[in-house]
Amino acid sequence: MENSTVPLYFNLTMFINIGHYRYPAFVVCLLIYCFIMFANAVLITVISREKSLHEPMYLFVACLSFNALYGSIGFFPRFLMDLLSDTHLISRPACFIQLYVIYTFAAYELTLLGVMAYDRYAAVCHPLHYHRKMTIKTVTVLATIAFVYPAFSISACLFLSMKLPLCGNKIHKVFCANWNIVKLSCISTVSNNILGMFVTITTVFCPLFFVLYTYLRIVLVCWKSSSEFKGKVFQNCLPHIVSFATYSITVFCDVSLSRYDLEKVNPILAVILSLEFVVITPILNPLVYGLKLPAIRKQISRILLIDKIVMK
Repeated sequence: MENSTVPLYFNLTMFINIGHYRYPAFVVCLLIYCFIMFANAVLITVISREKSLHEPMYLFVACLSFNALYGSIGFFPRFLMDLLSDTHLISRPACFIQLYVIYTFAAYELTLLGVMAYDRYAAVCHPLHYHRKMTIKTVTVLATIAFVYPAFSISACLFLSMKLPLCGNKIHKVFCANWNIVKLSCISTVSNNILGMFVTITTVFCPLFFVLYTYLRIVLVCWKSSSEFKGKVFQNCLPHIVSFATYSITVFCDVSLSRYDLEKVNPILAVILSLEFVVITPILNPLVYGLKLPAIRKQISRILLIDKIVMK
């Protein structure tokens, strides 16, 4: 406790010196950021404008796109600044704000994917009662729970982390991470670990097992159905399966990386693995849902066609 402090700044130490390559890297990351913002904004606009898309599945897709915008705004501006900077200090308040945004973004993604799995389960396994089960009121309640619970639970985790006396200020990441801050503590972190485990179970493992359960039920229903029915179900469920599998893999990579001795990992590989879940999913979701779901693809094509005609 003698050397404990409340640092005014944290030092993000995973940034590596790439010399003049920082400028091409900055341009590439800026283009990725612009694409994420544009593609997800288009998806939200199309779904909000077209009444034919005001159905549970598409409304949840719009929520995913909104979450992608939220997470990208919380991560990319600061990351782009750090790419061009020689020092990578971030103030304590800015660090915890970034931490809150990135962690809630990650939790929202999983809870929303869990809610979408229930929607697919209701549509396939209970088609006659689907419209009675999935009303606009139900969609609103499910989406609210998917956003509200992670917001409060992660706030509680960060509140405990903010109270810890720290014996250092170095965070070996390219963005602020709660586990890295907790490891700097000069005192016991048992309460942080218990609460963190509870939040992880409820926001990560519960949605994970629920999605696996719902798709097991869907597979059992499809097993006894016609090939035409199987094809239709596969077409509607494939985007969700791709999103869920991709996000699960990227989150697993980041969590595994945070528990590993990073000095034994190639620094470029470590940076790539730590960035996957904040970059790949916001890029992939609009591509998967925009191109794979016929109703959305049709509306996007129609709007683009109208714009071309107007411009002529």
